[in-house]
Amino acid sequence: MQREQISVFDMFKIGIGPSSSHTLGPWRAAQQFVQMLEQEQALELVEGIKILLYGSLAKTGKGHGTDIAILLGLSGDDPVTFDVNAIDSKISSIKTSHKLMLAGNTQIDFRFDDDLLFLFNESLAFHPNAVTFQALLMGDKAMSATFYSIGGGFVVKEGAQNQNKNEVDLPFPIDTAGDLLHWCMKTGLKISEVVMENELAWRSEQETKSGVLNIFRVMKECMYRGSHTKGNLPGGLNVSRRAANLNKKLIGSNTYNNFGEWVTAIRQTGEGFKNILDWVSCFALAINEENASFGRVVTAPTNGAAGVIPAVLMYYVCFCDGFTDEKIIQFIFTASEVGSIFKKGATISAAMGGCQAEIGVSSAMAAAALTECLGGTQRQVLMAAEIAMEHHLGLTCDPIGGLVQVPCIERNTMGAIKAITASQLALQSNPENAKVSLDAVVKTMWQTAQDMNSKYKETSDGGLAINIPLSLPEC
Repeated sequence: MQREQISVFDMFKIGIGPSSSHTLGPWRAAQQFVQMLEQEQALELVEGIKILLYGSLAKTGKGHGTDIAILLGLSGDDPVTFDVNAIDSKISSIKTSHKLMLAGNTQIDFRFDDDLLFLFNESLAFHPNAVTFQALLMGDKAMSATFYSIGGGFVVKEGAQNQNKNEVDLPFPIDTAGDLLHWCMKTGLKISEVVMENELAWRSEQETKSGVLNIFRVMKECMYRGSHTKGNLPGGLNVSRRAANLNKKLIGSNTYNNFGEWVTAIRQTGEGFKNILDWVSCFALAINEENASFGRVVTAPTNGAAGVIPAVLMYYVCFCDGFTDEKIIQFIFTASEVGSIFKKGATISAAMGGCQAEIGVSSAMAAAALTECLGGTQRQVLMAAEIAMEHHLGLTCDPIGGLVQVPCIERNTMGAIKAITASQLALQSNPENAKVSLDAVVKTMWQTAQDMNSKYKETSDGGLAINIPLSLPEC
C-alpha cells in the first residue's frame, strides 16, 4: 500500500486567512482548475465559468472568504505572494465590472450572484468541503472538475490517480507514532533528526533549513503585526482586536523598534506565572486576529489553529532561551511530524472532525515540539502530544456567523496553554507508566470525529453558532 508522504512544508504552508480548508484550499483548487484548462489548451476557449460550493464550503464559505479565494485563484493570483491589502479592491472590481481575468490574461463575463453558487443543502460523499468548477467553452463544449479541500490547505481532485507529489524513498517511512518511536529507538535519533533525514530525500539540508526559517519569518511578522494593530475584525460581528492593547499593557515602559528588540523587551517584563500566561495569550490572539482579517499566516496545521504553535514557540523563544535558528528549526520539525501522524491516522479538517482536528492537533504538535526542545526523551515527546490531544477530544467547531472569530480566536490561547501544560506533565513523568498511547488517542479522535453530529463540524448549524445572536458582542 502506498504510504502518504508528508513534508514539513506540507504541514506548514504560507497563505492568507481566515481558513486553510475554506480559503487556502479552494484558492489552490481554483489554481489547479486553471492549470488543467491550460494543459488542455482550453483556456482561451472559455466563455464562462460556474462555481458550485457544497456542504461546509457553502454553509460557512462567505464567512471564511471561500468566494474571495476562488476568484483570486481563478485570476492567477497566489496566496503566498498576493498583496493582502489589494484583496478588497480586486474583488470589488470583479463584482462591479462583471469581468474575470482567467490566469490574469483571458477575460470572461462573470456575474457573482449567478456564476458562484452556494448549495447549502447539498453535500458530496467524499468530504464536506467540495467545489465543482464548470468551464463553458466555445462550440457548446464544457470542461468540469471537482476538488475537495481536506484540511490544512491540502486539496484532492476527484478521480485523479496517484495524487502524492514528489514521491521519494524516505529513509524512515512513518504512518504512526509507533513507527516514529521504532526509528528513534533503532537509530538513537531525536524526532527532529528523523524529520531532517526524511526531508533530505526531497531537498538539501540548506534548502530545508532556509525554508523552515522562512516559515518562522512569516509567523513572527504576523504575530508582530497583530500585536500592534487595533480596531474591529471584518465580517459584521464587530469583534474588537485585543492583542495590541494587551501587548501595550504588558510591555509597560520598555521600548523597541523591531521583532528582536520586542523579544528583549518582553523578557524584561519578568517571568511571573501570570505575566507569562498573559504573553502566551497575546501571542495567540495576535496571530488569529490577523488570520481573521485576511492577513498572511502559516497553516499550523490549519489557519483556524494558526496561533497555537507560534504562541508556544514564542514562549520558548522569550522565556526558555530558544531564540536560535537551530532551536526554532528543531521545534518546527518536531511539530510537523506529530501533525502528519494525525493527518494520516485521523484528520486535520474541522469539517470532518470538529475543532479537535484543528486546535487539538495544533496543541499536540506544540506540546511535542516544546518537550523535545526542553530536553525530553522521544517517549516524553509523544506522551506530551497524547496528553494535549486527550484533553481536546470531542471539541466541536461551531463558528458564529461562519466566521473564524468566535470562539476560534480564544481557542488558540487555550490550545497554547494546554500544550505548555502537557509538555510540563510529560517532562515530569515516566512514559513507561502511561496508560494511553499517542496512536490510541489518534484512533479515538477519528472515532469521535465519525460519531460527531455534522452540525458541530464547521457548518454553523449548532452550538454557539445558533445560540448567540449576531448582534451581540463577543463575551
